[in-house]
Amino acid sequence: MELQANPQLLWFIGIYAVLMIGIGIYMSKKVSNSKDFILAGKSLGPLVLMGTLLATWTGSGSISGGETSVSYSFGIIPSFMLMIPTIVGILVLYIIAPKIRAFGKYTISGILEAKYGTSARNLASIIVILAYVGIVSYQMTGLGFILNLTTGMSVQLGTIIAAVLIIFLAMIGGLRSVSQTDAISGFLMVGGLLITVPIIISVAGGWDSIIANVPDSHTTVTGGLTTVQLIGYLLPSLFLLLSDQNMYQRLAASKGDKSSKRAALSWLLVMLLISPAISIIAFASRSIFPDIDPGMALMATTLALPLGVGGILLAAAAAFIITTGNSYLLSAATNMTYDIYGKYINKNATDKKQMVMTKLFIVILGVISYLLISYFPTVLEVQMYSYTVYGAGITPAILAVFFWKRVTKLGGITSMVAGVVTTLVWELVLNTPFDLNSSVISVPIAIIVLIVVSLATQKKK
Repeated sequence: MELQANPQLLWFIGIYAVLMIGIGIYMSKKVSNSKDFILAGKSLGPLVLMGTLLATWTGSGSISGGETSVSYSFGIIPSFMLMIPTIVGILVLYIIAPKIRAFGKYTISGILEAKYGTSARNLASIIVILAYVGIVSYQMTGLGFILNLTTGMSVQLGTIIAAVLIIFLAMIGGLRSVSQTDAISGFLMVGGLLITVPIIISVAGGWDSIIANVPDSHTTVTGGLTTVQLIGYLLPSLFLLLSDQNMYQRLAASKGDKSSKRAALSWLLVMLLISPAISIIAFASRSIFPDIDPGMALMATTLALPLGVGGILLAAAAAFIITTGNSYLLSAATNMTYDIYGKYINKNATDKKQMVMTKLFIVILGVISYLLISYFPTVLEVQMYSYTVYGAGITPAILAVFFWKRVTKLGGITSMVAGVVTTLVWELVLNTPFDLNSSVISVPIAIIVLIVVSLATQKKK
């Protein structure tokens, strides 16, 4: 089947955008201080909290990478395996949610400083800001490509629309408004994906026809990947989720420990529905459109579906991207305000001043994200490593705070440095030897360094 854009799909994007903007403006009127802006006044109940966790985690990486690309390129079973990191990560967050709330910190850097000192905070802040700006840039360009494919809109105009929506929704009301738009978007995602699955299987001629039209390797357990290569696809998302500042901020913003735990379990159950749904849709797309970019597999199906269903799926995809983008942008701006501005530039800043500066940093970082993908597209290749840089550089150190009392200050800091340096050397200097993701190397090294250095620097009783 040939791809042919359908401009009528723009109506669904327009309706979604107007709804999100309206909700954002309404919720912004309830923001009175920085606690409201950053942590939604610690008022998130289990339903809204589950929705914002879901919408934040499932973004452009899922619908144009992750499950989508793996299912299209390697097969349905390897794609299903990508659920494993998410399940493990959510279960760990469920366990430590009360401890996250007890810390009462706005950023991951604040938690690391409490355990390892100022150097750890500074290093973590740099890692978070650089990684999150890269992630935001992918959301912007992701929506631009999707709108170009489905509606015929130019990639540049689609990217500008994404940038404006992401920046506006993050700035207008902080987490107070973002959490509400996230929750609505999350439920739109679930509905759109579940409706699409049976219809796209039918459009493709049934499951037997799909199997007959894909390469034989796509029905094997590994899809032609070696075991180590497959592990390389699983580790980055796991170690990002285990220390993702967005998730920590949302759990800290819950009404109480019961709300955070109920939300985490609900999030897990919903992911068990939508992650396989994405995989199945992309797998069916491999049968219908055998010669397209793997990242466009899910979105291409909107052109093969009835207009109403395709429009809902497109709006759901936009929801994936915009909610993830504004969440990571808000989180990075929080680091700029509390870890850099408030720590080194204006230590006596008032609460109102901090909130104003956070909004200003949202705009500045949002513009940088847009410029990154508009004028320096090759930089994106470096930004692809941001997940692993973040996961290897921060996750072992942050998990040790909660699970290993014997970790030392020097052990935590050297682990962070080892994770970042190993990732950059493996990817940029050695140019990914053996086609192995750097996470297979850098994560184990960061953990080993953490343990060895901590044991070597233990204080004698």
